[in-house]
Amino acid sequence: MKIYVGNMSYSVTEEDLKQAFEAFGQVASVSIIKDKMSGQSKGFGFVEMGSAEQGQAAISGMNGKELKGRKLNVNEARPRQDDGRGGGGGMRRPGGGGGRPRY
Repeated sequence: MKIYVGNMSYSVTEEDLKQAFEAFGQVASVSIIKDKMSGQSKGFGFVEMGSAEQGQAAISGMNGKELKGRKLNVNEARPRQDDGRGGGGGMRRPGGGGGRPRY
């Protein structure tokens, strides 16, 4: 089961999360989402537990629990949804945008 973990302190590491969630069962993977440019944590991440039962136990046990000075927001991760900003590259100009102005 994949779990969303939000409201994290920027100083929380993947190892910190793994250790905190191991109390509820096998941790299959941990990832903290980081800014592509700076590498700074965005304050949320995902933990994947070995089973749905372990995941539910982790959600119940960790939601609202403090880790490095912040109360965590923990719930089941929802599948990604297309928010209309997909990999298209931004706004498009009419006329093909060939680089040279048309006269």
